[in-house]
Amino acid sequence: MNMMKTAMLIAFMTALFMGVGYLIGGTGGMMIAFVIALAMNAFSYWNSDKMVLRMHNAVEVDRKNAPEYYGIVEALAGRAGLPMPKVYLIESDQPNAFATGRNPENAAVAATTGLLHRLSREEVAGVMAHELAHVQNRDTLTMTVTATLAGAISMLGNFAFFFGGSRDNNNPFGFIGVLVAMIVAPFAAMIVQMAISRTREYSADRRGAEICGNPEWLASALKKIAIAAGRTVNVAAERNPATAHMFIINPLNGERADSLFSTHPDTENRIRALMAMAAEMDAPAAPPVPQPKAEPARPAQAEKPARSGSSGIPKTGPKWGRGDDKGPWG
Repeated sequence: MNMMKTAMLIAFMTALFMGVGYLIGGTGGMMIAFVIALAMNAFSYWNSDKMVLRMHNAVEVDRKNAPEYYGIVEALAGRAGLPMPKVYLIESDQPNAFATGRNPENAAVAATTGLLHRLSREEVAGVMAHELAHVQNRDTLTMTVTATLAGAISMLGNFAFFFGGSRDNNNPFGFIGVLVAMIVAPFAAMIVQMAISRTREYSADRRGAEICGNPEWLASALKKIAIAAGRTVNVAAERNPATAHMFIINPLNGERADSLFSTHPDTENRIRALMAMAAEMDAPAAPPVPQPKAEPARPAQAEKPARSGSSGIPKTGPKWGRGDDKGPWG
Protein backbone atom coordinates (compact mmCIF):
# COMPACT_ATOMS: atom_id res chain seq x y z
CA MET A 1 0.00 0.00 0.00
CA ASN A 2 2.79 2.44 0.88
CA MET A 3 4.56 1.65 -2.40
CA MET A 4 1.34 2.42 -4.29
CA LYS A 5 0.97 5.71 -2.46
CA THR A 6 4.58 6.58 -3.22
CA ALA A 7 4.08 5.79 -6.92
CA MET A 8 0.94 7.94 -7.05
CA LEU A 9 2.71 10.81 -5.32
CA ILE A 10 5.68 10.68 -7.68
CA ALA A 11 3.28 10.61 -10.64
CA PHE A 12 1.49 13.69 -9.30
CA MET A 13 4.71 15.58 -8.72
CA THR A 14 5.90 14.62 -12.21
CA ALA A 15 2.64 15.90 -13.70
CA LEU A 16 3.01 19.13 -11.75
CA PHE A 17 6.57 19.50 -13.03
CA MET A 18 5.33 18.96 -16.60
CA GLY A 19 2.56 21.50 -16.04
CA VAL A 20 5.12 24.11 -15.08
CA GLY A 21 7.05 23.29 -18.24
CA TYR A 22 3.88 23.74 -20.32
CA LEU A 23 3.11 27.10 -18.74
CA ILE A 24 6.63 28.28 -19.49
CA GLY A 25 7.24 26.79 -22.94
CA GLY A 26 4.06 25.20 -24.24
CA THR A 27 4.14 21.64 -25.60
CA GLY A 28 7.88 21.76 -26.15
CA GLY A 29 8.46 22.94 -22.61
CA MET A 30 6.19 20.18 -21.28
CA MET A 31 8.13 17.48 -23.13
CA ILE A 32 11.45 18.85 -21.90
CA ALA A 33 10.06 18.94 -18.37
CA PHE A 34 8.82 15.34 -18.76
CA VAL A 35 12.28 14.12 -19.75
CA ILE A 36 13.86 16.08 -16.89
CA ALA A 37 11.27 14.71 -14.43
CA LEU A 38 11.96 11.11 -15.49
CA ALA A 39 15.68 11.65 -15.02
CA MET A 40 15.11 13.31 -11.66
CA ASN A 41 12.82 10.52 -10.46
CA ALA A 42 15.40 7.90 -11.32
CA PHE A 43 18.19 9.94 -9.76
CA SER A 44 16.11 10.73 -6.68
CA TYR A 45 15.25 7.08 -6.07
CA TRP A 46 18.92 6.14 -5.83
CA ASN A 47 20.51 9.36 -4.60
CA SER A 48 17.96 11.66 -2.93
CA ASP A 49 19.01 10.50 0.53
CA LYS A 50 22.63 11.41 -0.18
CA MET A 51 21.53 14.76 -1.59
CA VAL A 52 19.52 15.66 1.51
CA LEU A 53 22.31 14.60 3.86
CA ARG A 54 24.77 16.68 1.84
CA MET A 55 22.43 19.69 1.91
CA HIS A 56 22.60 19.64 5.69
CA ASN A 57 26.33 18.88 5.89
CA ALA A 58 25.64 15.63 7.73
CA VAL A 59 28.69 13.59 8.77
CA GLU A 60 28.47 9.83 9.24
CA VAL A 61 29.44 8.58 12.70
CA ASP A 62 30.01 5.13 14.15
CA ARG A 63 30.56 3.29 17.39
CA LYS A 64 34.08 4.67 17.78
CA ASN A 65 33.46 8.41 17.50
CA ALA A 66 29.85 8.51 18.77
CA PRO A 67 29.42 5.46 21.04
CA GLU A 68 26.35 6.58 22.99
CA TYR A 69 24.42 8.13 20.10
CA TYR A 70 25.24 5.16 17.87
CA GLY A 71 24.41 2.74 20.66
CA ILE A 72 20.96 4.24 21.20
CA VAL A 73 20.10 3.91 17.51
CA GLU A 74 21.47 0.37 17.44
CA ALA A 75 19.40 -0.69 20.47
CA LEU A 76 16.23 0.87 19.08
CA ALA A 77 16.72 -0.66 15.63
CA GLY A 78 17.06 -4.04 17.30
CA ARG A 79 13.84 -3.54 19.25
CA ALA A 80 12.02 -2.50 16.06
CA GLY A 81 13.39 -5.46 14.09
CA LEU A 82 15.07 -3.15 11.58
CA PRO A 83 18.48 -3.37 9.91
CA MET A 84 20.99 -1.00 11.45
CA PRO A 85 20.72 2.31 9.56
CA LYS A 86 23.61 4.61 8.87
CA VAL A 87 23.94 7.23 11.58
CA TYR A 88 24.71 10.89 10.83
CA LEU A 89 25.43 14.00 12.85
CA ILE A 90 24.57 17.55 11.76
CA GLU A 91 26.41 20.52 13.23
CA SER A 92 23.56 22.81 14.29
CA ASP A 93 22.51 24.35 17.58
CA GLN A 94 18.86 23.74 16.76
CA PRO A 95 17.69 20.41 18.20
CA ASN A 96 16.15 18.38 15.38
CA ALA A 97 16.39 15.10 13.49
CA PHE A 98 15.20 13.34 10.35
CA ALA A 99 15.38 9.98 8.57
CA THR A 100 15.97 9.27 4.90
CA GLY A 101 16.62 6.38 2.51
CA ARG A 102 14.71 4.46 -0.14
CA ASN A 103 13.99 1.42 2.10
CA PRO A 104 14.87 0.02 5.55
CA GLU A 105 17.92 -1.73 4.09
CA ASN A 106 19.32 1.58 2.83
CA ALA A 107 18.15 3.96 5.55
CA ALA A 108 19.92 6.70 7.45
CA VAL A 109 19.02 8.73 10.52
CA ALA A 110 20.48 12.12 11.33
CA ALA A 111 20.41 14.22 14.50
CA THR A 112 21.80 17.66 15.19
CA THR A 113 24.42 18.38 17.80
CA GLY A 114 21.83 20.63 19.43
CA LEU A 115 19.56 17.62 19.93
CA LEU A 116 22.27 15.64 21.70
CA HIS A 117 23.32 18.58 23.84
CA ARG A 118 19.88 19.79 24.93
CA LEU A 119 17.95 16.56 25.45
CA SER A 120 18.27 13.77 28.00
CA ARG A 121 19.28 10.28 26.95
CA GLU A 122 15.67 9.09 27.17
CA GLU A 123 14.40 12.02 25.10
CA VAL A 124 17.02 11.35 22.43
CA ALA A 125 15.85 7.74 22.39
CA GLY A 126 12.27 8.91 21.87
CA VAL A 127 13.27 11.10 18.94
CA MET A 128 15.38 8.44 17.24
CA ALA A 129 12.60 5.89 17.75
CA HIS A 130 10.27 8.30 15.92
CA GLU A 131 12.72 8.48 13.02
CA LEU A 132 13.06 4.69 12.93
CA ALA A 133 9.26 4.51 12.80
CA HIS A 134 9.39 6.53 9.59
CA VAL A 135 11.90 4.01 8.25
CA GLN A 136 9.72 1.07 9.29
CA ASN A 137 6.61 2.70 7.79
CA ARG A 138 8.58 3.32 4.57
CA ASP A 139 7.85 7.04 4.73
CA THR A 140 11.43 8.02 4.01
CA LEU A 141 11.43 7.42 0.25
CA THR A 142 8.22 9.40 -0.21
CA MET A 143 9.38 12.29 1.94
CA THR A 144 12.86 12.46 0.41
CA VAL A 145 11.77 12.22 -3.24
CA THR A 146 9.05 14.80 -2.58
CA ALA A 147 11.62 17.15 -1.11
CA THR A 148 13.79 16.78 -4.23
CA LEU A 149 10.96 17.32 -6.73
CA ALA A 150 9.38 20.13 -4.73
CA GLY A 151 12.70 21.93 -4.66
CA ALA A 152 13.03 21.50 -8.43
CA ILE A 153 9.48 22.78 -9.03
CA SER A 154 10.13 25.83 -6.89
CA MET A 155 13.39 26.50 -8.72
CA LEU A 156 11.68 26.12 -12.10
CA GLY A 157 8.97 28.49 -10.97
CA ASN A 158 11.58 31.06 -9.95
CA PHE A 159 13.23 30.79 -13.36
CA ALA A 160 9.90 31.11 -15.19
CA PHE A 161 10.05 34.91 -15.18
CA PHE A 162 13.41 34.93 -16.95
CA PHE A 163 12.73 32.15 -19.48
CA GLY A 164 8.97 32.28 -20.01
CA GLY A 165 8.26 35.79 -21.16
CA SER A 166 9.56 35.57 -24.73
CA ARG A 167 7.08 35.73 -27.61
CA ASP A 168 9.22 33.29 -29.56
CA ASN A 169 8.32 30.30 -27.41
CA ASN A 170 5.14 28.19 -27.56
CA ASN A 171 3.72 29.41 -24.27
CA PRO A 172 -0.07 29.57 -24.93
CA PHE A 173 -0.80 31.67 -21.86
CA GLY A 174 1.81 34.38 -22.26
CA PHE A 175 2.79 36.34 -19.20
CA ILE A 176 -0.20 34.99 -17.21
CA GLY A 177 1.17 31.49 -17.63
CA VAL A 178 4.53 32.67 -16.39
CA LEU A 179 2.93 34.18 -13.28
CA VAL A 180 1.05 30.94 -12.62
CA ALA A 181 4.29 28.98 -12.95
CA MET A 182 6.03 31.39 -10.59
CA ILE A 183 3.37 31.41 -7.88
CA VAL A 184 0.91 28.54 -8.12
CA ALA A 185 3.26 25.65 -8.91
CA PRO A 186 5.62 26.16 -5.93
CA PHE A 187 2.59 26.72 -3.72
CA ALA A 188 1.02 23.43 -4.91
CA ALA A 189 4.28 21.61 -4.24
CA MET A 190 4.35 23.10 -0.75
CA ILE A 191 0.79 21.91 -0.06
CA VAL A 192 1.75 18.37 -1.10
CA GLN A 193 4.71 18.44 1.28
CA MET A 194 2.50 19.63 4.11
CA ALA A 195 -0.07 16.92 3.50
CA ILE A 196 2.61 14.22 3.50
CA SER A 197 4.25 15.34 6.71
CA ARG A 198 1.06 16.06 8.65
CA THR A 199 -0.56 12.70 7.90
CA ARG A 200 2.55 10.67 8.72
CA GLU A 201 3.82 12.35 11.87
CA TYR A 202 1.06 11.07 14.16
CA SER A 203 1.56 7.45 13.10
CA ALA A 204 5.34 7.81 13.47
CA ASP A 205 4.85 9.31 16.95
CA ARG A 206 2.76 6.36 18.06
CA ARG A 207 5.02 3.71 16.57
CA GLY A 208 8.10 5.52 17.89
CA ALA A 209 6.62 5.50 21.40
CA GLU A 210 6.08 1.75 21.07
CA ILE A 211 9.66 1.21 19.94
CA CYS A 212 11.28 3.17 22.76
CA GLY A 213 8.78 1.86 25.31
CA ASN A 214 7.65 5.16 26.83
CA PRO A 215 5.48 7.80 25.08
CA GLU A 216 6.48 10.39 27.69
CA TRP A 217 10.08 10.40 26.43
CA LEU A 218 9.00 11.53 22.96
CA ALA A 219 6.39 13.94 24.34
CA SER A 220 9.02 15.65 26.51
CA ALA A 221 11.45 15.78 23.57
CA LEU A 222 8.85 17.35 21.25
CA LYS A 223 8.14 20.10 23.75
CA LYS A 224 11.83 20.98 24.15
CA ILE A 225 12.53 20.83 20.41
CA ALA A 226 9.54 23.00 19.51
CA ILE A 227 10.58 25.72 21.96
CA ALA A 228 14.22 25.70 20.86
CA ALA A 229 13.43 25.49 17.13
CA GLY A 230 11.52 28.76 17.30
CA ARG A 231 14.52 30.48 18.87
CA THR A 232 17.40 28.91 16.94
CA VAL A 233 18.15 29.36 13.24
CA ASN A 234 18.96 26.23 11.26
CA VAL A 235 21.03 27.76 8.48
CA ALA A 236 21.06 24.68 6.22
CA ALA A 237 17.30 24.23 6.54
CA GLU A 238 16.69 27.90 5.70
CA ARG A 239 18.74 27.43 2.55
CA ASN A 240 16.83 24.26 1.62
CA PRO A 241 13.22 24.82 2.75
CA ALA A 242 11.95 21.97 0.57
CA THR A 243 13.38 19.54 3.14
CA ALA A 244 11.56 21.08 6.12
CA HIS A 245 8.81 18.45 6.19
CA MET A 246 11.38 15.71 6.78
CA PHE A 247 12.34 16.95 10.26
CA ILE A 248 10.56 15.86 13.42
CA ILE A 249 9.74 19.53 14.12
CA ASN A 250 9.54 22.29 11.50
CA PRO A 251 13.09 23.73 11.39
CA LEU A 252 12.09 26.97 9.66
CA ASN A 253 9.89 28.70 12.23
CA GLY A 254 7.93 28.38 15.46
CA GLU A 255 4.61 27.62 13.75
CA ARG A 256 2.03 26.67 16.38
CA ALA A 257 -1.31 26.59 14.60
CA ASP A 258 -2.57 23.23 13.34
CA SER A 259 -3.61 24.84 10.08
CA LEU A 260 -3.43 24.12 6.38
CA PHE A 261 -0.20 26.08 6.07
CA SER A 262 1.82 24.23 8.71
CA THR A 263 4.35 21.65 7.53
CA HIS A 264 3.80 19.70 10.75
CA PRO A 265 0.85 18.97 13.03
CA ASP A 266 0.57 21.21 16.05
CA THR A 267 3.14 20.08 18.61
CA GLU A 268 0.68 20.41 21.48
CA ASN A 269 -1.74 18.07 19.68
CA ARG A 270 1.03 15.55 19.19
CA ILE A 271 2.01 15.76 22.86
CA ARG A 272 -1.61 15.27 23.94
CA ALA A 273 -1.88 12.17 21.76
CA LEU A 274 1.32 10.74 23.27
CA MET A 275 0.22 11.47 26.83
CA ALA A 276 -3.11 9.79 26.12
CA MET A 277 -1.16 6.79 24.89
CA ALA A 278 0.92 6.84 28.08
CA ALA A 279 -2.27 6.92 30.14
CA GLU A 280 -3.58 3.91 28.25
CA MET A 281 -0.38 2.01 28.98
CA ASP A 282 -0.67 2.90 32.70
CA ALA A 283 -4.41 2.16 32.95
CA PRO A 284 -5.44 -0.86 35.04
CA ALA A 285 -6.58 -3.92 33.17
CA ALA A 286 -10.22 -5.03 33.38
CA PRO A 287 -10.92 -7.19 36.47
CA PRO A 288 -11.27 -10.92 35.83
CA VAL A 289 -14.67 -12.55 36.07
CA PRO A 290 -15.29 -13.58 39.74
CA GLN A 291 -15.31 -17.30 40.39
CA PRO A 292 -18.18 -18.85 42.41
CA LYS A 293 -17.72 -18.80 46.17
CA ALA A 294 -14.61 -16.70 45.90
CA GLU A 295 -13.88 -13.11 46.61
CA PRO A 296 -13.80 -10.89 43.54
CA ALA A 297 -10.27 -10.55 42.24
CA ARG A 298 -8.61 -7.19 42.49
CA PRO A 299 -8.06 -5.41 39.21
CA ALA A 300 -4.73 -6.45 37.79
CA GLN A 301 -2.37 -3.67 36.88
CA ALA A 302 -1.16 -3.65 33.30
CA GLU A 303 2.56 -3.70 32.85
CA LYS A 304 3.86 -0.15 32.92
CA PRO A 305 5.90 1.14 29.99
CA ALA A 306 9.61 0.71 30.14
CA ARG A 307 11.35 3.30 32.26
CA SER A 308 14.89 4.56 32.31
CA GLY A 309 17.29 1.71 32.84
CA SER A 310 14.89 -1.04 31.69
CA SER A 311 14.64 -0.30 27.97
CA GLY A 312 17.95 -1.62 26.74
CA ILE A 313 19.10 1.92 25.96
CA PRO A 314 22.82 2.22 26.69
CA LYS A 315 23.57 3.99 29.95
CA THR A 316 27.30 4.53 29.51
CA GLY A 317 29.01 7.80 28.76
CA PRO A 318 28.23 11.37 29.82
CA LYS A 319 24.68 12.37 30.63
CA TRP A 320 22.86 14.71 28.28
CA GLY A 321 20.56 17.61 28.82
CA ARG A 322 22.30 19.33 31.75
CA GLY A 323 22.83 23.00 31.32
CA ASP A 324 26.41 22.78 32.60
CA ASP A 325 27.78 20.19 30.21
CA LYS A 326 28.19 20.07 26.46
CA GLY A 327 26.99 16.51 25.87
CA PRO A 328 28.95 13.72 24.23
CA TRP A 329 30.35 15.99 21.51
CA GLY A 330 32.36 18.23 23.81
